[in-house]
Amino acid sequence: MNKERLSASVDAELIKAAESAVARGQSESVSAWVNDALRLKLDHDRRLEALAAFVAAYEADHGEITPEEMNQALRRARSRAVAVRELPSEKTAVTRKRRGSR
Repeated sequence: MNKERLSASVDAELIKAAESAVARGQSESVSAWVNDALRLKLDHDRRLEALAAFVAAYEADHGEITPEEMNQALRRARSRAVAVRELPSEKTAVTRKRRGSR
């Protein structure tokens, strides 16, 4: 793949995250880390565009999706969800917070 040099201003915490990833061996270099981030952003944007096109085509055929239809879909999705771990009780969470642990 062709590479080009890029000069960009980046938030300090992101630079630290990139350098940390390199130090941990999770990325070959800061440039590789930035490439991965840009690739993920591109993939994300493309998926959002595809979703928007799908919704537009669906609504063109079936009419606008109503808030009630969205709520029904949310309820169906939640009813099918499978819990993979138990959430701590409120009392347990408060006790952990007081002890300073997570």
